[in-house]
Amino acid sequence: MADWIILAAISLVSCCFAILWLLPRRARRDNSYGMFTASSLFDAVFLFDGDRLISHSDIALAGFEHVADWNDLRRLLQRDFPTFPETPDLVRDQGNLVVSAIDCTVEREVLCEWIDGIVRIQLHEPAREKKTKLRDPNDPIRLAMDQAPYPVWLLDQNASVRWCNAAYVALVRKARGLDADLTLPLFPDTGAEPRRGGKSRVSIDVAGSESKLWFDLTQVDHAEGRLFYAVDINAIVQAETAQRKFVQTMTKTFAQLSIGLAIFDRNRQLALFNPALIDLTTLPPDFLSCRPNISSFFDRLRDQHMMPEPKNYRSWRNQMNDLLEAAEDGNYQETWSLPSGSVYSVSGRPHPDGAVAFLFEDITAEITLTRRFRSEMDLMQSILDKLADAIAVFSEDGTLALTNYAYQRLWGTQDEAGFHSETVTEVTRIWQDHCVATPVLGEIRDFVDMRDDRTEWSAEIQMRNGTALDCTVMPMQNGATIVRFATASNSLTAEPMAQISA
Repeated sequence: MADWIILAAISLVSCCFAILWLLPRRARRDNSYGMFTASSLFDAVFLFDGDRLISHSDIALAGFEHVADWNDLRRLLQRDFPTFPETPDLVRDQGNLVVSAIDCTVEREVLCEWIDGIVRIQLHEPAREKKTKLRDPNDPIRLAMDQAPYPVWLLDQNASVRWCNAAYVALVRKARGLDADLTLPLFPDTGAEPRRGGKSRVSIDVAGSESKLWFDLTQVDHAEGRLFYAVDINAIVQAETAQRKFVQTMTKTFAQLSIGLAIFDRNRQLALFNPALIDLTTLPPDFLSCRPNISSFFDRLRDQHMMPEPKNYRSWRNQMNDLLEAAEDGNYQETWSLPSGSVYSVSGRPHPDGAVAFLFEDITAEITLTRRFRSEMDLMQSILDKLADAIAVFSEDGTLALTNYAYQRLWGTQDEAGFHSETVTEVTRIWQDHCVATPVLGEIRDFVDMRDDRTEWSAEIQMRNGTALDCTVMPMQNGATIVRFATASNSLTAEPMAQISA
């Protein structure tokens, strides 16, 4: 009976050891990796004689039940190990080969060995703290690529991703999800020939979002296909978009202005103009849209007779160039009298970043009104100069506005112009020097400064030379005052003067 107990105990211990021996060989599951299913087993081994599968480890059956030859295994590994050899001959030629996963963030690889005419394939997950003995001598280069902050990938001759770095993997998962096939190109094909300058600006869509990600692609020819580098330019694109929106807003604002606006950038090319510029200069819109430089712009204005013909055009253009190259405080301001009779006010102001703005304003109406006013004033002055009575007109603020020739001759101011800026106090002092003392001059001063209860009145004053003057003071509706001096022998009635003043 004791023997049976001992035999049972030995059997039990043996079973335990057998179970413990089998446990390390059980599958470790990983749901995060594209190729392997929940029942995948690692450290599986396949033995091939040529293309024919001759043996495999027991644990290789999980997930690989239908592997019968080299092509079957290659199809299973193609997505996650795209560089897996197409034929066993490549393994025979190199002897030993390590195939890394396309997702460099995953520590898995396929070990290929040539052993006495037999090809041994092992699906391997190396320990993170150890390095596999069969390492590619280019590993430092790959490590540098994997640590690069921008996406790098290699397209083979069939336009499939053969290799990529960690930044590319992260970008694919951001744009297409965690289960995306890394062998499918993420970026649109820019063609076999790189663009001029070596860069192409492309965008990619993000799954579940309307936003786009923008990159500058650099393409380099490689022995195994085409190598690509992508640089994130989202900040640049956003800045350009904001700038375009700002320009559009400014354009809409300037479109409402009646002043013509032409802004030239640092390269002296027309960057912005408004519709008023077309109306004022009659320059064709297609010419302005072609962004002419500043010399062509003003040359075209000259051809259109929209600027005064300079005596020395070359000297004038040099002056304009000097303005554009001047410091920030430089400016340009001129009034153009055109052959058509129009008058333009043209001003130029330097802007930040080397730009300059020109403004064209039609001031024909203002100039015409000013000229008409001056003509009427000249006519009024001529009429007053024909009168025999001395006339002095004071404005509302009490300053002498105008006089006539008779006034200047009477008070000894023949050399002075018809327009004066003396106050009524200063003027009456001049009168006092030529008259006998009288309170009338003080009353005139008070009347000119008054604002209410102003009615016409007259008085007589005596000059030192014995001439008697009739002085008539007449208020005007706008607050002005007319003072008329007439000699007693040549005195006129107040009615004609009142009619003239009206």
